[in-house]
Formats: sequence, structure tokens, C-alpha cells
Amino acid sequence: MLGLAGGLVVLVIWQAAAGFGLVDVTFSSSPIRTVRAGAHLFATGEIWSPLGATGYELLWGLGITFLLGIPIGLVLGRYKVLHDMTEPIVNVLYSVPYVMFLPIIIFWFGLDNVSRVIVIVWAGILPLIINITAGVRNLDTDYTRVATVFCTPRLKFFTNIALPATLPYILAGIRLAVGRGLVGAIVAELFLASNGLGYFVQNKTSNFDVDSAMAGIVLLAAVALLLNWAVRLIERRFTHWAGAK
Repeated sequence: MLGLAGGLVVLVIWQAAAGFGLVDVTFSSSPIRTVRAGAHLFATGEIWSPLGATGYELLWGLGITFLLGIPIGLVLGRYKVLHDMTEPIVNVLYSVPYVMFLPIIIFWFGLDNVSRVIVIVWAGILPLIINITAGVRNLDTDYTRVATVFCTPRLKFFTNIALPATLPYILAGIRLAVGRGLVGAIVAELFLASNGLGYFVQNKTSNFDVDSAMAGIVLLAAVALLLNWAVRLIERRFTHWAGAK
């Protein structure tokens, strides 16, 4: 409720500034104009194609991120030699903005969906790996001792011990991966796409249709909030024992 109240305060201030002429609605729009533009975009169906394109790319990108990032993080956290060998590489890739590599990605993979999915995976997989690796390395030593005493097979150790015990870290990493993946999708569409919400906002802004552009930005914010809310629900359901809030 407090978060909703804070958002309403921002909207009221924005609308008041536009109503009293403190800002030029031609360049800043207003909540009322944005809602009208959004309703028009949905009524005419103009927004469905960009929304579907972004959703398709995000689905593939996050799917690959989770499929690769979770096992990689578990393995790197379990084996110290692999962790020490790959830690500098992971830190460098995480620290260097992936936008700098867009020309190389375009040169290698072209301008189609493959390049955009690669950007999403790059943006999302590194925080996921870092979180899961930290979770495995902080695993209770009693778990590993019992597994060693009972000669637990490696695969069973990961599925029955490491995976459940590090679930809070995994879900925290997934939340970060979802947010960064969405940012990666929009950045990729700004440079590599002729469709998608990022391209839609850029195109509408270039044509001075700020109301529609703001409607696209609000829709992006709604998608981000929805994804974050879904991950938080999963956290509350499966990691309540760890004190997740």
C-alpha cells in the first residue's frame, strides 16, 4: 500500500505540473494523456506486435539463462579450482557494459532475433551465476560432510543437497536476471530491431508522439513489476523457511 501511495503521489505531481503549465506536455506528456494514448494503442492493436516481439525475445533469453546459469553456478560453487579459474572472467564480463560488444555481436550474428537473445542472456546470466556460486560456497559444511560420509554421487549431491539449500540464492539471482534481461531486451531493440517495445518507444519519440512513447514506457514498467512480483511470490512460497520476505 505504501508503494502504491508513493506511485500515486508521483502521478499527481506529474499531472499537476502539466496542468499548471510548469512543463510542456508536448515533450513530457501527462498521466491522463498517457492513459488515453495507451487505450488508443490497445484499441487499434498497434501495441500488440511490439509487445509480442519483446515477450518472445525475453522468453527465449530468460529460458536459456535459467537453463545454463543454474547448473553453471552450482558447479562453479562446488569446485574451488573451477571457481578460481573462472572468477576473473565472470567479474570482467559482469563489469564491462555489454553494449560495447554490440558491434561484434552484430558482426557475428547479424540483426535478427539471435543477436537480441544473446544480449538478453549476457545481461541476465552473470548475476544469476554469481548469486548461485555464492550460495553453494556458503553451504552448511555439515551437509557436505554428511554427503561425503555416505558417498553421495555427484549428481545426487547437486539435485538433493546443493539445489534445495541454495534455493534462496537461486531465486534472488533469478530476480536480478529478470530485471537485467528486460533491460538487455530493450537495449537490443534500440540497436538491433525494427520491432519490439524498445524500438516502439524510440520510433514514437523520434516522431514527437510523446504520449504514445510514454504509454510504451509505462507498459514496460508494468511488465517489469509483474515479473518481479511473480518471482517474489515464488520466493515466498518455496523459501519461507529462509526468512524470505
